[in-house]
Amino acid sequence: MKSMIHEGVMPKIKTLSKKLILTLALMTSISTTTIAQSKEEKEVASALEALRVAMVDADKKGLEEAASEDLSYGHSGGHVEGKAEFVDKIASGKSDFVTIEVSNQTIKIVGDNAIVRHDLKLETNDGGKPGNVSLHVLYVWKKQHGHWKMIARQAVKIAH
Repeated sequence: MKSMIHEGVMPKIKTLSKKLILTLALMTSISTTTIAQSKEEKEVASALEALRVAMVDADKKGLEEAASEDLSYGHSGGHVEGKAEFVDKIASGKSDFVTIEVSNQTIKIVGDNAIVRHDLKLETNDGGKPGNVSLHVLYVWKKQHGHWKMIARQAVKIAH
C-alpha cells in the first residue's frame, strides 16, 4: 500500500505543487506589472472620460483642458483639425454629440505617452440633422506638466 501511494499519488502531488508554484509566480508577475501601470492607465482613462463628457456637453473649458496645443485631430472623412478648430466646432454646436458610447478600450503606456484604441458609437445632431456613426479610434496622449493631454486622434468608420 505504501508503495502505491508513493508511486501513484506522490508524483502527482509534486506535479500539482510545481504547477501551483508556477501559476502563483506568473500571477504575481502579472499583477506587479498591472499595478505598476494601473495608476497611469487610470489617469488616462479618467482623461478620456472627461473628454467624452466635454464633447457631449459642448464644454469649451473641458475640451481645451483635454487637448494639447499641438493637437492633430483626424476625422474618419479625412479632415484634420488643430486644437482651436476642434474646440470651436464642438463648443459652438456645429458638431453636436448627443451620446458617445465607448467600448473595447485599450490603453498602453509608453514612457510619457499613452496609446489608446477604442470603438465609439455616436449619436449626433449636426445642424439639426440626427445621425449615428460607429468608429474605430486611435488616440495618442502625452503627459504634459503632470496632466494627460490628447496630442493626436484618428478615426475610421466601422464597416457594417
